[in-house]
Amino acid sequence: MLDAWLAFHRATVAVKCAGLTQDGAHNAPVPTSPTMTAAGLVSHLRWVESYWFERVLLGEADAAPSDPDDPDAEWRPPYDVPLADLLAAYDKQVARSREIAAVFSLDHRAAPRRPGEEGVTLRWILHHLIEETCRHNGHLDIVRELTDGVTGE
Repeated sequence: MLDAWLAFHRATVAVKCAGLTQDGAHNAPVPTSPTMTAAGLVSHLRWVESYWFERVLLGEADAAPSDPDDPDAEWRPPYDVPLADLLAAYDKQVARSREIAAVFSLDHRAAPRRPGEEGVTLRWILHHLIEETCRHNGHLDIVRELTDGVTGE
């Protein structure tokens, strides 16, 4: 059930982005949120998947873009990267996340991220990814409507 809900909300990301131009994908229509663009949201969601499944669950190194001068680097994909490429990278990361999740039980516990903490379970990670993806799909709704007037469910 968790996997099905997460799959639905992951697929919704592409639906929200369908038909956006390159300029539209990088438009930040909310002045107080300059990183809140469709391209930025897709990039961020890709790296959220990587963080929780590869870094937290498997203990691999963090692969997300890192810049000491820009803590929001994962939210700022280069303008010349087409939205279709960002969506393809997200889909590839989702496929990797699904492969990783398939080998663990829902009660499998990751190593603690900080001393004194208990590691989170795969069940917790799936719940968190559902919540995170849903929230950002809502952001995509707002960005899309303010960018080109397109609304959706």
